[in-house]
Amino acid sequence: MTPEDRRNRIVELVRARERVTVDALADLLDASRETIRRDLSELDARGWLRKFHGGASLPEPGLYGRSEEGPFSERMRQNTAAKRAIARRAISLFRPGDSLFIDTGTTTLLFAEEIARSRDLTVITNSAQIASLVARGEGNSVFLIGGRYREAGAENLGTMAVEQVRRFHALHAVLTVGAIDESGISDFDEEEAELARAMIERARRVTVLADASKVACSSLFAVAPLPGVHRLITDAAPSGAMEKALVSAGVDVVLSSEGGAA
Repeated sequence: MTPEDRRNRIVELVRARERVTVDALADLLDASRETIRRDLSELDARGWLRKFHGGASLPEPGLYGRSEEGPFSERMRQNTAAKRAIARRAISLFRPGDSLFIDTGTTTLLFAEEIARSRDLTVITNSAQIASLVARGEGNSVFLIGGRYREAGAENLGTMAVEQVRRFHALHAVLTVGAIDESGISDFDEEEAELARAMIERARRVTVLADASKVACSSLFAVAPLPGVHRLITDAAPSGAMEKALVSAGVDVVLSSEGGAA
């Protein structure tokens, strides 16, 4: 096993268990404690895990150079396990060479952490944090959309951002949303909804990442009707009228927990 293979395996173990000791990693990987400690220091510096005395854990979501309190950081602490599972499932559905629009959101930020461990993807995003994460992946290309900068969320929005989105074509738009109901996907922020609509216009396929708390709910600003969504990745199978609406619209529902379609 090469050093890089061992480090990749360490990251996999930490992500699977969320917290692993140096002793356990040394035994599992047949390596010395000192070697594991050096690996953890390197991986911590890359931002792929958080090293602590005697082991390592998952990195705190959203801590990439930011520590302010506010609505975005509060949302990062809500349903984190479900969002992380959705992000892990989502990355398995994209291939090297794919191009993706990615908007700003708590689930898409966790998705970007997964892209950091992938390779040869092209990402167009309005999120400074997502751009920084994606750039860590081998062979990844990143285009950061400019515009009026909003500190909460570390994102660029407004007319200039929308105009820049329209300069691109991408295979996929990967979006987080405020809510999804029988009429379609929507958001609580007008400017974020406007940017998401622009991304949809310039993409061939639309993937929505939404945990169960957002399903069968509505928010103020419409983004797209259900037939405009190709795939929904969520952590619980929708039921009742919501399930029927998704089937009728032809939306492919992918469950993070089972790794398959509903």
